[in-house]
Amino acid sequence: MKVAVVGYPNVGKSSLVNRLSGTREAVVHERAGVTRDRKELPCEWNGRRFTLVDTGGMDALDPDPISGSIRDQARAALADAVLAVLVVDARAGLRPGDEEMADLLRRDGIPVIVAANKVDTGADAPLAADFHRFGLGEPIPVSAAQGLGTGDLLDAVVARLPDEGDVPEEDDEEVIRLAIIGRPNVGKSTLVNRILGAERVIVSDVAGTTRDAIDLPIELDGRRLVLVDTAGMRRQAKVSDSVEYYTVLRSQRAVERADVALVVCDARDGVTSQDLRIAELAMKEGCATLLALNKWDLAPMSEDDLDRERAKVGRKLRLRPKVLTISALGGRNVQRVLTEAITLGDRRRERIPTPELNRFLAEAIDARQPPAKQGHRLKLLYIAQIETRPPRFALQVNNRNKMTRDYAYYLENRLRQRFGLDGVPVIIDVRERKQRRSERG
Repeated sequence: MKVAVVGYPNVGKSSLVNRLSGTREAVVHERAGVTRDRKELPCEWNGRRFTLVDTGGMDALDPDPISGSIRDQARAALADAVLAVLVVDARAGLRPGDEEMADLLRRDGIPVIVAANKVDTGADAPLAADFHRFGLGEPIPVSAAQGLGTGDLLDAVVARLPDEGDVPEEDDEEVIRLAIIGRPNVGKSTLVNRILGAERVIVSDVAGTTRDAIDLPIELDGRRLVLVDTAGMRRQAKVSDSVEYYTVLRSQRAVERADVALVVCDARDGVTSQDLRIAELAMKEGCATLLALNKWDLAPMSEDDLDRERAKVGRKLRLRPKVLTISALGGRNVQRVLTEAITLGDRRRERIPTPELNRFLAEAIDARQPPAKQGHRLKLLYIAQIETRPPRFALQVNNRNKMTRDYAYYLENRLRQRFGLDGVPVIIDVRERKQRRSERG
């Protein structure tokens, strides 16, 4: 069940959502208009679970096209919700924008709770009385900054939620989280909308339109995915604005929670050094990774150019992720990218049987003998997978000091090739077998 949190710009909606959900997920800044897309956060109170939907501020008089998109996103959130929380600024008092919002909610017929925010002391509580004139019930004085009155607000929300039978908990084991990451303005949000078949996130030619990491559940051929649309990630030296700093930080956190990262690049630029840095960030967090050259229909790139880009990625990135071409606007290859992402997510959590691994080890040794130092050769005795997500293997040897970096890379690359693990982080722990007593003497 979804509860939409709506209101005029800069009344403290995101701060209140963070306070009610006990998170810091929604971007908060003193500047008005920071929240643009709608963001959903799970919340629980007195045993009832529901989803809070943070929305951008609705200003009907703002002519900016992005403001129009923000209003559309807020209306879409209301259409999907069972309850609305109208947040107003008690200190600023009643404003024309608040009246318009209240009128819109009355016409929608959705149950509404009025939260009079910024009541930071008990002495400010009478300020909430001004909002009785909305005719939407008793306004609840709250302070997102101090936490005052938030328990009363949550009590009111839970009391107004429709009754539902016991909802079975979803099994998250089968859900693949796909983070869509990349530089600003490479077409990430356009790609998300193409996948969903709806204008779910705001798209603009202005770089930096997306400011939050937005979780979007979908189902593809019976498989459940959660798409995470993120803000564009620029080089740290170029991030001077404080809002952008926190949005980039949220993009990084989105990667930490993901199974697969899709690095969207602009085909007109090729795979840039920043694209490679973003892919490396995802890999360090244990994400399976895939690169997509977007705007392929606009790029003057030949097949030979594409081969060179793929070779560059193979040289620069140890995980050797695939590089695909797509057009988010036209839909070219979008389905194939999703299929590849699901395959990578499955490979990241697969467990390879030990007999298969040891057959692989024997073949790898036959193809290239282990190194020898001072007349004594490295012996590879046994390999087994000990963890998944990402895959981790324990390789038992007679002497760890004899393992060279070149041979370790050889084994890793051969393992990727044999079990289809290109683009998947692989960890191989080299462990030395304890000597038996007969070997000591």
